[in-house]
Amino acid sequence: MKLKMFEFVVGLMAISITLWFLYINHFNLPKHLLVGKIANSSVLAEICDMVVAGKKILGGNVPMTPLKDITCQQYLTRNHYIMKPLSKEEAEFPLAYVMLIHKDLDTFQRLFRAVYMPQNIYCVHVDKKATAQFKDAVQQLLNCFPNAFLASKMESVVYAGISRLQADLNCLQDLIDSEVPWKYTINTCGQDFPLKTNREIIQHLKGFKGKNITPGVLPPPHVIRRTKYRHLEQGYGLFSFMLCTWIRKMPPPHNLTIYFGSAYVALTREFVNFVLRDQRAVDLLEWSRDTYSPDEHFWVTLNRIPGVPGSMPNASWAGDLRAVKWFDMEDKHGGCHGHYVHGICIYGNGDLKWLINSSSLFANKFELTAYPLTVECLELRLRERTLNQSEIAIQPSWYF
Repeated sequence: MKLKMFEFVVGLMAISITLWFLYINHFNLPKHLLVGKIANSSVLAEICDMVVAGKKILGGNVPMTPLKDITCQQYLTRNHYIMKPLSKEEAEFPLAYVMLIHKDLDTFQRLFRAVYMPQNIYCVHVDKKATAQFKDAVQQLLNCFPNAFLASKMESVVYAGISRLQADLNCLQDLIDSEVPWKYTINTCGQDFPLKTNREIIQHLKGFKGKNITPGVLPPPHVIRRTKYRHLEQGYGLFSFMLCTWIRKMPPPHNLTIYFGSAYVALTREFVNFVLRDQRAVDLLEWSRDTYSPDEHFWVTLNRIPGVPGSMPNASWAGDLRAVKWFDMEDKHGGCHGHYVHGICIYGNGDLKWLINSSSLFANKFELTAYPLTVECLELRLRERTLNQSEIAIQPSWYF
């Protein structure tokens, strides 16, 4: 009797384990379709449609051809770079890009390809702390483009320090010195990605009729200490941080009202000249050297001064430059489907529909190694829209 009871219990346990195993494998795993390397753009398009429809897909990768043992011309052709202006409007409205990077060459190459147009100009700032291998790889890439170059002066960038702003300014000086008659400059980082085509970006900027786009407002209470007390950059090789002190700062120069806003802006050439040469801008930069995250008050403060080229004294957060999912604003954006870093969402596949529906020019942040399909699906849709807007004959190599 006891033996039969024991056999019954064992059998029941075996059945339970089997049912649990079937539940895990049959009901859970099929929710995630596993894909490996994707063979071509038509397959990628099908997978992207599934992702947007809500299907959970893991993996996926359409690698770019590396710049190794091939010529620049072969690299440009195999990686589908567009090498002619696609419309008269774009040819007559060149843009200048400031691109700050320090790691992840693959993600940067996707960003660079997505924003590249032959009539534009690109200044790339590589953090001094980046590895020699990374710097060499970026230089090798840029050598293939007559309108792209490394910044003439590099900074060892400290998160939230003056070096971040100085890196932008170094590139802006180089861009002003260039012969390309660019109309607006846009600053980016290596984890940005465009949501609009080059032509759509131009049309958006034209809508501001020569005004600078520097989203921001008067600083909220929790931000005031950033410019009220001294903050000092501390660098120890690869380890760096901002040291917050309780030492009060002097009032800002020229009786300027300090605003708080985005570090990412779109500036006219005339305004950049003002920033680099006007004494008010020079003095504000010097005053800002021991503040916290000065790039979040420098641009917006100068652009609120009446009479400055392209200024918008009464502007607020308008501009639609960046789509960002902040951790403390999940009630508005519906949550992050990737993961958070410094309170900002690294977009996952589940964020794709939200990104596609965004009215912003760019989104931040992306990691190709973590969520390749998120980048690749955006890139495919962007290229399709770009070529559909073309006014010239499309070369076969421009298609993915």
